[in-house]
Amino acid sequence: MIAPTGYIHYPDSLVEVDGITYFLARSEQEGTKYLGVKGDAAGFQGGFRVGPDINLCPLLPENAALLRQRLPWLRPQPLGLQLTAGFGDRLGLATPGHVRALRKNQAAGGKIAPIFAQQSVRENARTHRTPQMVLDDAMWGVFQSGWQEPWGADADHLKTTADLDAYLDAGYTFFTIDPGDHVDHGAETSSPDALRDKVRALPWDILISSWDDLQSRYLGQSAQIEDFTLTFDETTLLRAAAKHGRAVAHTAQMAKHLAARSGNLLYDLEVSVDETETPTSAEEHFFIASELQRLGVRCVSLAPRFVGRFEKGVDYIGDLRQFEAEFICHAAIARRFGYRLSLHSGSDKFSIYGIAARHTGGLLHLKTAGTSYLEALRVIAHANPVLFREILLLSIERYETDRATYHVSAEIGRLGEPDRIADAALDTLLDQFDARQILHVTFGTVLDRFGPRLIDTLRSHEEDYYDVLSAHFVKHLQPTCSR
Repeated sequence: MIAPTGYIHYPDSLVEVDGITYFLARSEQEGTKYLGVKGDAAGFQGGFRVGPDINLCPLLPENAALLRQRLPWLRPQPLGLQLTAGFGDRLGLATPGHVRALRKNQAAGGKIAPIFAQQSVRENARTHRTPQMVLDDAMWGVFQSGWQEPWGADADHLKTTADLDAYLDAGYTFFTIDPGDHVDHGAETSSPDALRDKVRALPWDILISSWDDLQSRYLGQSAQIEDFTLTFDETTLLRAAAKHGRAVAHTAQMAKHLAARSGNLLYDLEVSVDETETPTSAEEHFFIASELQRLGVRCVSLAPRFVGRFEKGVDYIGDLRQFEAEFICHAAIARRFGYRLSLHSGSDKFSIYGIAARHTGGLLHLKTAGTSYLEALRVIAHANPVLFREILLLSIERYETDRATYHVSAEIGRLGEPDRIADAALDTLLDQFDARQILHVTFGTVLDRFGPRLIDTLRSHEEDYYDVLSAHFVKHLQPTCSR
């Protein structure tokens, strides 16, 4: 055994490079994890000697940065147009479980490239984490698991250049621009005259265009996209420009800033218009893609607002036949412009994974976030039912407030009487629609009050957590990989 007395090492982490052996160890008494270095430990900070040639070093950001220099597979990379899945992790503990699911999927013949670090600005604000903390936590999980294949880091739902800079400086390689605040939802029902007023007021200097130019590019023109023909009459063009013109301009400015700040760094860019009140029509999707291309914005994926409801933590809600019919057209548009479709709020949407896989031919990105937190609560329900009941009561108390920024429809009144559920059956609440959403959107409040107890319980039952995550994510990955 390489680990000294009182410590357990993770065998998958063990690696030797240039005569130095690196591994991850855990204190049997405290549960704290350390970077183990057998050989020259110069440069690593805060370490202490535990043997003639072994040092244990705390998992500091400086040590993570140095380890990434020594072990290049620990650096996130751009993944391009591969079939990918994003694994949001609000607790910083889930990556080994995600790796376990990926390996099971690989063993079954599935191939999907992972984005292990993925967190939005909103999520970081609620969990009090920084972009660097999210990336480092994912990296330590990659190291612990011995994963040496390429992986990515997604700066999710970026709305400002300041937010973008923070993720860029931390080493992210995938940037999701969210111009949703600049989408004019009122354009959906505005009169033609009101639409003309909105279009006249667009930032044409940023768009490097004019209404006359727009008409010359679209009116009277038909776009043949595989089996679909898209034609713009004046009202359709006015509505697309009024609704999305400012969003296109904002995206172009963000992309320009990223290109200027990134230097020679290679990165992937995604555009997200999914968090809007109304679905993205095929004509609107084509307009957005065409205008971004004209402005020199190259993206690897785009997330439209699909028909139906993509609520948090539960399966797709809507007419699957209508979804499939419209999805086929969106997939054709994505192929026309050379990027993937991105499924946001993709957690637990089991009824549509097969549809997405069939019609994208692998040009797909699946983005998940809160489901890893919910599966953590499943482990809490088994391991610490007293804590789970406290979490549930707080979540019920805070649901109406915390739901404000999320698309959910759970009702507290449909929960029944959870206090009558036996401890052994508490985890069944994680399979119930309303309970799942209520627990999902209150994660920030829960972590503020119960964070240390929740984390300690999961660390004491980490193998259970990894197994639960693995089983849950295999159900996401396998249908996504089948074509």
